[in-house]
Amino acid sequence: MIDLPTIQTLISTHGLWVVAPIAVLEGPIVTVIASWFAQRGLFDLPQLILVLILSDLVGDAVLYALGRWGLHRLPPHWLRRVGLREGRVRLMSRRFDHQGGRILAFGKLTHAAGAAVLVAAGLARMPFGSFIFLNTLATIPKTLAFVALGYLIGHTYHLIYFWLSNASLAILAILAIGAAAWMLRLRVCK
Repeated sequence: MIDLPTIQTLISTHGLWVVAPIAVLEGPIVTVIASWFAQRGLFDLPQLILVLILSDLVGDAVLYALGRWGLHRLPPHWLRRVGLREGRVRLMSRRFDHQGGRILAFGKLTHAAGAAVLVAAGLARMPFGSFIFLNTLATIPKTLAFVALGYLIGHTYHLIYFWLSNASLAILAILAIGAAAWMLRLRVCK
């Protein structure tokens, strides 16, 4: 993870040329800081929004590709160890066929589950066209919300970063506890 002062320095020095690759890695906080710079007149806001949305989608496509073409290369016993048995992958594929948009929106909006959901979409072999279309529908409002946050109160980006990090950790903990409870329930019911 890149520290906040470094992100701020890179963005203010190199402009949109550095916003794009950093936004692929550190989307929300980079969006907030860059939008704050746009409010101060350092960036053209419509151009910035386009760069931020495209950067987010590129990062998401990389995670999708990891699931689609990367995980299958791992030894089968590793996949089984993390619960990716063939039956579960088929079930996941059916879920993405029927509820792909909802699952992607959930991953985008929770932020904590985002990477796992995007990798799972690739693993489930969700058609890339559907993936990118539905993911774009979820990306646009999320990016615009962070742009608005940065534009209005971006000067408090340290506090925003603190709250984003803690909220993501809390959501991740709740999801992990829920998944553990669900798996325990499945074992008990067998």
